[in-house]
Amino acid sequence: MSLWQPSASLPQLQQRAQLNHYLRNFFADRHVLEVEVPALSRAAVSDPHIDSINASVCGETLYLQTSPEFFLKRLLAAGSGDVYSLGRVFRNGEAGRRHNPEFTMLEWYRVGWDDQRLMDEVADLLHGCLTLGSTQRLSYQELFERELGIDPHVAGAAELEGLVKTHIEIDLQSDDRDLWLDLLMSHVLEPCMGDGLVLLYDFPASQAALARLGTNARGQSVAKRFEAYVGGIELANGYWELCDADEQAARLQRDLHKRQTLGLPQYPVDQHLLQALAAGMPDCAGVAMGVDRLLMLQGSCDDIRKLLAFPFERV
Repeated sequence: MSLWQPSASLPQLQQRAQLNHYLRNFFADRHVLEVEVPALSRAAVSDPHIDSINASVCGETLYLQTSPEFFLKRLLAAGSGDVYSLGRVFRNGEAGRRHNPEFTMLEWYRVGWDDQRLMDEVADLLHGCLTLGSTQRLSYQELFERELGIDPHVAGAAELEGLVKTHIEIDLQSDDRDLWLDLLMSHVLEPCMGDGLVLLYDFPASQAALARLGTNARGQSVAKRFEAYVGGIELANGYWELCDADEQAARLQRDLHKRQTLGLPQYPVDQHLLQALAAGMPDCAGVAMGVDRLLMLQGSCDDIRKLLAFPFERV
């Protein structure tokens, strides 16, 4: 097939249109406002695991958004109420079966909600567009204890490293607990989740990102965030959002320091976000969902390129 032609078939393009229609109706019925936000920003994400794409615009270096999150939070602080965005986002990374440098993200925020309530809505949305069998709702700790027999909140780096190396052939040494936890999640736990929906909550406090901290039933500090998996594929990542501007600024600086340690590009901090938090963003919960992965599950498709009109190699 010539590269000028689309990768997706007409039925697959129609499937995407139908899913977008379903998502918009889902939120219209719940009186959540759809908003459009800029694709370009003068600031970029600080997360060491995400690399932004820059562009030269009017003599300035700007960055394509990796998520509409910061703009949506500024709207929340300005009094928008419940909002969502359905649109393209951009991340500099691999292109292949499960990834494309630009993809479609659904992100929404519910004022006055916590992570547990938002998990209910994520489940409602997914049950409305996927055929799901079982639904499991368990903590990060429960999953690790059930499958691996360890408490991920107290296990040391050496213990986690040893456990990883019993499951994976890897030539690596590190005292980074989160590195080993992430490897166990991606290589051991996700593959054993089964075909149903898994809602995983109360992550390690060190993985809080933009979520607030709380305590679990054992009194351990945890991040009030969750992830949704279907068939072991991560679909959504949600937070009971951090609203403290000073704490958020400190976390962004820690991210930038880690980026520097890893030799990654340094990006400008989003001062507008910090000003919005200081002005008073309302208590809320938010979640981001990958729409292309949702389409893959709908159509039992194993290659994202089959669902994109023009994937990376055809642009």
